[in-house]
Amino acid sequence: MPVYEFIALTNAGKKLKGVIDADSLAAARQKIRGQGHYPVECRETSAKSAAGAASLFSRQLHLGQPIRQQEVHIATRQLATLLGAGIPLVPALNGLIEQTGNRVFKTVLAQIKEAVNEGNSLTTALADHPRLFSKIYINMVRAGEASGSLDVVLERLAEFGENQHAIRSRVKAALLYPLFMAVVGVVVLFLLIAFIVPSITSVFEGTQQALPTPTVVLIAISALLKQFWWAVLIGVVAAIAAGRWFISTPAGRRRWDRLKLTAPGVRDLSIKTASARFSRTLASLLQSGVSLVTSLQIVKNIVDNVLLADLINAACGELEKGSSLSQFFRGNEWFPPMLVQMMAVGEQSGALDKMLAKAADAYEKEVEAKILALTSMIEPVMILVMGVVVSFIVVSILLPIFEMNQLIR
Repeated sequence: MPVYEFIALTNAGKKLKGVIDADSLAAARQKIRGQGHYPVECRETSAKSAAGAASLFSRQLHLGQPIRQQEVHIATRQLATLLGAGIPLVPALNGLIEQTGNRVFKTVLAQIKEAVNEGNSLTTALADHPRLFSKIYINMVRAGEASGSLDVVLERLAEFGENQHAIRSRVKAALLYPLFMAVVGVVVLFLLIAFIVPSITSVFEGTQQALPTPTVVLIAISALLKQFWWAVLIGVVAAIAAGRWFISTPAGRRRWDRLKLTAPGVRDLSIKTASARFSRTLASLLQSGVSLVTSLQIVKNIVDNVLLADLINAACGELEKGSSLSQFFRGNEWFPPMLVQMMAVGEQSGALDKMLAKAADAYEKEVEAKILALTSMIEPVMILVMGVVVSFIVVSILLPIFEMNQLIR
């Protein structure tokens, strides 16, 4: 059934935009009038244009109204509730369309409903929007449709997405204040050195006195920042861009990922973060009925580390030969012993998904606690660094003044 975008006027004279499905343009206008609105403009939206809109909005580049992942999680939970209540899929999707306020998301849902109406599975309809629905999402829905438990799988998907969103939100909130302090500190020091220090050190230019080394260094840094601040800014931006380019190359990404897994201070956090992500995603896929090998092929793409992805890919090959997951990972320095032990217990008891979920709970709490501890350390370190820099500036200014006083005496 075609989908139409429309602009209509309400009884109060307000402009209303929306999406509606109908057999024809005339039927669409009649349907709009049946809702008590006067259609001003109505045009058909093709599947291709809707998919393009979903792609643009999922990248948050379209007219300031992106499709946020939180909206997808809410829609997933609502669809699970409707299906759990015994409502068929197409009417349930129609209910989602009516409840959704985001115009572009409404269009995407309408296209999904149209695809299902034409006889396609929900998995096939979702796969037309890969930027909005991840491989994990699509594969879990496929397993739910195959097992006849789509409502349960959608409920798990909603919980999984909301849990991941909550973790990211807490981490961002913990990092926000230190980042703000760092930006303010850098700006204050730049203004101090580039504009305030020169007005003070200009007093020493008329004297024939040899200035102390710290003062000479401060004057040189101040002159450099004042005259060539643009070059410093370009250099910083260029260094960041070069670093990002290097990491985007295969060799650079491999070196960067190895550094994260081996560098002191970040090694433990990186390994536990990857372990939490691996355990949580694999547990969710297994609980939804996805096979172990297929689940691992999906998980390797979300661990955000090419070395771990290669290791998981090798594990898939060993599983096909008859080896167990815990046996393959046992003794590996990048998979914590507790995780491997819980894998072994899960394999022996036939409850691998439950053991992985428990491991994910434990590692997510550890990661959150470690991040909070690190962020609590950042503030005193920044204060110490700023104190050292300010002390250097003060000493560099006062030293020649003290020497002048001694010469006068």
